[in-house]
Amino acid sequence: MAEAERITRTPESGAESGAGAGPDTEAETGTGSETERGSEGGAPVEPERKAGRGKRRILALLLVAAVVYALDLSSKLFVVAKLEHHAPVEVIGTLLRFTVIRNRGAAFSMGEALTIFLTIIATVVIVVIARIARKLYSLPWAIALGLLLGGAFGNLTDRVFRSPGVFKGAVVDFIAPAHFAVFNLADSAIVCGGILIVILSFRGLDPDGTLHKD
Repeated sequence: MAEAERITRTPESGAESGAGAGPDTEAETGTGSETERGSEGGAPVEPERKAGRGKRRILALLLVAAVVYALDLSSKLFVVAKLEHHAPVEVIGTLLRFTVIRNRGAAFSMGEALTIFLTIIATVVIVVIARIARKLYSLPWAIALGLLLGGAFGNLTDRVFRSPGVFKGAVVDFIAPAHFAVFNLADSAIVCGGILIVILSFRGLDPDGTLHKD
């Protein structure tokens, strides 16, 4: 009788055991599938994609900076060789002329008594841009920072290598509009980069690509 009862209960126990184990097994299997799907798609791929985009933005920043720096440096070398100590060249009558001056101040000939201080500021700006670039995922911000970086390097090169001495050098300015200060291409790039940053800030776009909407 006991043997018959044992035989009778065995399938039920097996069924109960199977019923209890089945969902767990399926859950484990399902979890494993989700993990595989996650590892092959969604979450782990997104950081890689974002990192790739960040590298492209940094490359864009460096490219813009390099173009600005090359144009600024070449233009200064040309005007110093061809125009310094000569009469101004009229580009658009008296509205726009090219004439070489040596500026020990900031952009547009301001703050001539602060040459060393301005050199330090330019160096700090370059360091700050380098730190921001580590989390840069926005192309407009890359362009804006590239303009600032190229302009800062352009004028910093003058301050380091031109007379009267290291960190005291005078910046070469040569673009002379009527009734306005004389400036150079580096100054123009810095101003354009600053204006672009203001516009991006008003639009709520952060360097990391986050868009804030009011």
